[in-house]
Amino acid sequence: MANGKSRASWKYAFAYTGIVVGAGFATGQEVLQFFASYGLISFIGVILTGLAVMFIGRQAAKLGYSTHAESHVLPLNTLFGKKLGLVVDIILAFFLYGLAIVMIAGSGATFNEGFGVHPQVGAIILIILAFITLLMDFDKIVSIIGVITPVLVIAMFFIAGYNILNPVVPLSEVNQYNDVSRTPTGFWWFDAITYAGFTLATAFSFLSIMGSESARQSIVRRGAVYGGLLITLLMLLINFGVLSIIPNAYDVALPTMQMAVNVSPWLGTAYSVIIILLIYNSIVGFLFPFLARFTKPGTGKYKMLLAASLIIGYFGTYVGFVELVNIIYPLFGYVGMTIGVMLTIRWVFLKLKARKLAEKLSDNEDE
Repeated sequence: MANGKSRASWKYAFAYTGIVVGAGFATGQEVLQFFASYGLISFIGVILTGLAVMFIGRQAAKLGYSTHAESHVLPLNTLFGKKLGLVVDIILAFFLYGLAIVMIAGSGATFNEGFGVHPQVGAIILIILAFITLLMDFDKIVSIIGVITPVLVIAMFFIAGYNILNPVVPLSEVNQYNDVSRTPTGFWWFDAITYAGFTLATAFSFLSIMGSESARQSIVRRGAVYGGLLITLLMLLINFGVLSIIPNAYDVALPTMQMAVNVSPWLGTAYSVIIILLIYNSIVGFLFPFLARFTKPGTGKYKMLLAASLIIGYFGTYVGFVELVNIIYPLFGYVGMTIGVMLTIRWVFLKLKARKLAEKLSDNEDE
């Protein structure tokens, strides 16, 4: 029984990680912009983000379980009330769709850099795969999304490890290459919090649905924590690796691809495949909650909206990947920060309520 619970928790953890680790993350572009450009202090930023991702992700999954959420609507209404919840709901839904477009654009860039395939052709391949997957039921989608995560962890240990041991720039000199102009705000701690918010916002809808689908709250709760740990580990590895090639990282769209090529050209090609699969994960992970918000999965309307969303998303590939990251990610981070604050307030409120109840029961027993 315990093994079954553990397997289920890791299944959710891998899915959670698989959604978050998309085009920007796995390519190193997000880590470069939000962390590595600050130099050595970026490690503190990564840890700050990781702690927030673990805690708030856990609260989001618990809320999804307790509200039996079929989409993010009910959890958001619980946090914000119906009127404000509706506003956040619509913003979140369309930002998720915007992120799916970012991922589609990222797939085009990756196909182009990794295999010399025209970006639009690469995007079409991912769109077709996403369309097929999103016709499946939720449990199958979770399983598919989680498959690639362990492969990424192993690959990143090897790729980052090689570059850390064979750096372009010694760790003691990386601060000479700090470029705050490339960061969203210029304040490392605020960008770390913003990125935590972005991570939560990207995964909140999926975590909510995931929580409601879980047989036990403890399973999904642990899954969110394990996922947060994996995300933190990957961020640390990528950040360390990007810092080791920091002068070159500024000149490429896909820093981790450069790290892989530094090990061996064939590994660069292999890593391209991993990135493409992770982008596929994110497209699926972002689109499903968006579609579930406006339609019931499996229905004709769902399929029509799915097709329309992917067709419209294709045209987003004509905007540059890096430009989309710069525009959408910080804004979405603020949405996630707001949700994170409300989840934290709710957690504090429930803790205080439980304490008061315990004190009341204790007083009654004393009487």
